Parts: sequence; C-alpha cells; structure tokens
Amino acid sequence: MEHQDNDSPTANPSSATPASDELTDQVADALALGETPEGAEAAATATDTVALEEEKVKDEIEIQIDLLSDPDWVVRREAVITLGEMGDERCVEPLSRALRDGDWQVREVAIEALGHVGSPAVDTLLKLLRDWDVRKYAIGALGKIRDERVLDPLMQQLKNDEFKDDALNALVELGAPSVPKLVAALKDKDEMVRQQAVLGLGRIKSGEAIDPLIAMLQDKDWFTRLTAAAALESIGDERGREAIKPMLKDPDMVVKMRIERILAKWKKTPVSQPANA
Repeated sequence: MEHQDNDSPTANPSSATPASDELTDQVADALALGETPEGAEAAATATDTVALEEEKVKDEIEIQIDLLSDPDWVVRREAVITLGEMGDERCVEPLSRALRDGDWQVREVAIEALGHVGSPAVDTLLKLLRDWDVRKYAIGALGKIRDERVLDPLMQQLKNDEFKDDALNALVELGAPSVPKLVAALKDKDEMVRQQAVLGLGRIKSGEAIDPLIAMLQDKDWFTRLTAAAALESIGDERGREAIKPMLKDPDMVVKMRIERILAKWKKTPVSQPANA
C-alpha cells in the first residue's frame, strides 16, 4: 500500500509542477491586470471614492457660489473666503464678480481670495484692468499673485494718475520680482513713472536698487532727487549714506534741508543690511 501511494499521480512532483506553475502565472497576471474579484472590487472602490470626493468638491463650490447672492454681506464674505481657500479654477469667475459686491468688506476679501487661487486667475484679472469700476481691486489681486504675466500690466498702470498708487502697492507687495522692472523704469521718459519707481525701490529695500538710486540723485527734477535720497535712507546701506552727503550743496533749498535731516538721523541709526545685497 505504501509503495502504491508513492507511485500515484497526485504524489508525483514532476506531474504536479507544470499545473502549479501555470496557476501561479494566471494569478499573477490577474493581479497585475486587476482581474481578480478582490482586485476588481478594490479598484472599483477607489474609483468610486475619487468620484465622490470630486462630486463633493463640486457641490461645495456650487453651494458657496449660491451664497454669494445672499442678502447678508457677512454670509457673502464667508462664501468668498471659502472659495478662495478652495483655490479651484472654477472659483475664478464668481470671485471676480465679487469684486463688484456692494459691500467693501466683501470686495476686500475677494482680492485676497483671488490671490489664493493664483495663476489661474491672472487672465481674468488682466481683462478686468480694462474696467474702470473694478480696476483698483483687480490691481490689488494681481499684486498677490507671483506670476510674471502680472508685472508689465502693473508697470503700465504707473502711468495712470488715478491708479498709480494702487499699482505701486501691488508691485511692492510682489517684492523682488518687481525690482528689475522698477530699476528699468528709472529711465522712463515719464517723470511720474520715474518717481513711482524710486518710491517702490525704497519700499522694497533691495540691494540691487542702491546703485541705480544713487544715479537718480543727479536727476534734473528736484523732487526725484529728494525721493531717491529718501529711498536710500529707507534701504540704509552705507553706500547710500556716502552718496547723499554731497547733496548738502544741492541748489534746491528743500532738498538741502531734507538731506540735513536724513544725515542727522543716520548718525543715530546703525547701518542696515539691504535685502539681496
């Protein structure tokens, strides 16, 4: 009996191996292709979960958009904040409309919200620059988005007497990316643009602006010279301190008096290290 058991087909290793290998390959292939019942179920569950999450986000966006029409400005304000936090491209249009809201507090948070959305909002905001009613708010939102497309349009607004301060604030908020554009604007033929550029560089306090600002101390316009000196005062670098000393002999009395005050103040203030020096 024992001998017969050893010779039976089910106990023969050589005859069992091919079938076992074939089954193993089939199982491996099924797992790789997600064809096992368990794999198919897991894949289906994952797909359903993603779909549900996407639907949930979509529904939430639509809910918040609907709330933008609520008569209570507090509700509208909270809806704008929520849409900004979502940061979804689908929020751009409703948030842009919120820039026209009747309550200034809603408009203010709409600026912040569009900044949170970022680059997807740039094209829409650039179009809004053509609309006088919302230009101020569009400029403010562009100043919160670090995207190279915003720089030239903001620089162009420096030529607009009504919106130049808003544009300058936006460029200053962008910081370092604005510096090369502002430095180039120091040679603009428009005196107002040159003055705005000087003010902006003084507020950003970049070391890259020191030499160009020193050159502006020779400008023919007394106010531009004075503004350049004030900008160098703001940056606080030693090169700026030395450069403005000869202005004690400036032909304009207002400039001379201002330089005297700057130098007196600097004697009591330690030299600072400008950004990107």
